[in-house]
Amino acid sequence: MMPTRSLTTQAATGTLTGLALGDALGYPTEFDDVPAILAKCGPWRRTRLPMPASVSDDTQMTLALGRAVRTAMDGGPLTPERLLAPLREEFVDWSRSPDNNRAPGRTCMTACRTLADGGPWQEASQTGSKGCGANMRVAPVGLVPGLSEEQRSGAAQLQAALTHGHPTALAASDLTARAVFLLAQGAEPMGLLGQLRSYAYESSGRYRHRWLGDLWRHAGDPSPEAYIRRGWDECLTALAAVQEALRRPSPETDPCERTGDGWIAEEALATALHCFLLFPREPVTSLRRAACTRGDSDSLGCLTGALAGAHLGAGAWPKEWAERIEYRSDLLSLGALWDA
Repeated sequence: MMPTRSLTTQAATGTLTGLALGDALGYPTEFDDVPAILAKCGPWRRTRLPMPASVSDDTQMTLALGRAVRTAMDGGPLTPERLLAPLREEFVDWSRSPDNNRAPGRTCMTACRTLADGGPWQEASQTGSKGCGANMRVAPVGLVPGLSEEQRSGAAQLQAALTHGHPTALAASDLTARAVFLLAQGAEPMGLLGQLRSYAYESSGRYRHRWLGDLWRHAGDPSPEAYIRRGWDECLTALAAVQEALRRPSPETDPCERTGDGWIAEEALATALHCFLLFPREPVTSLRRAACTRGDSDSLGCLTGALAGAHLGAGAWPKEWAERIEYRSDLLSLGALWDA
């Protein structure tokens, strides 16, 4: 039985708000190196929220997933059959939206074009891609109350697989949802890495047939177990890198130097965990650290904000920041639903 404190107050609102704030901080610095960011924004510990506080496709897709899960559960317990249609619809609608002008990922756009044709979703999945677009949007799955471990894991992997079919994208999404869930349930940051590594070991070789169908065949692996094990093995390596980095913490060093730039799913999770665990009681500092990196800073900010918000709740974020984040009403609507 995992050691916990009391449940986080308004964890869902805190998670979604933190995710969007991290996105808004990192969006303007996404393709810059650290010297360029410092020249543009000043010392990283004093980074201000941009005006306006616009977000990227990361928050847009998070909201799309959140709405799809809400729609699916309006009809009963969460199942792959209930989730697939609204998920496909939301992703395709996002891809066609005039607001989808925030440098969306190529993998997502390619997959959505095929999803729109209505054929088997496995044919749309980009099985060679493990980009962080798979897990930067998965936080809602970790927030929905009452899910079984199988539902949470299956939904996290399915939403990833609709676009990013590499097994590491699935495993990293599963782990991200698991981390959000554990923190929202009151797990202490000090023990989080150990819990995630144990979960990854237990999950290695477990292919969720009900949720994934024959996706493994599209990837060309000899068996479903061989397919999914590839993903968990890479994620375990990434988690080990975080553990090693935190043995000798260096807050003033770009976290990407130790745990990766975050363009791929397992590195995005690893570096977000790195940023969060450097400052587990300083949520704004953790966001600023994630935004001032050489890597995929908006996705790193998203994931760091989700982790910090799940841990500390809605009160973690400055009121002045939270009140002017883009899509605030949509974020609050989903947060209130799951906090209730």
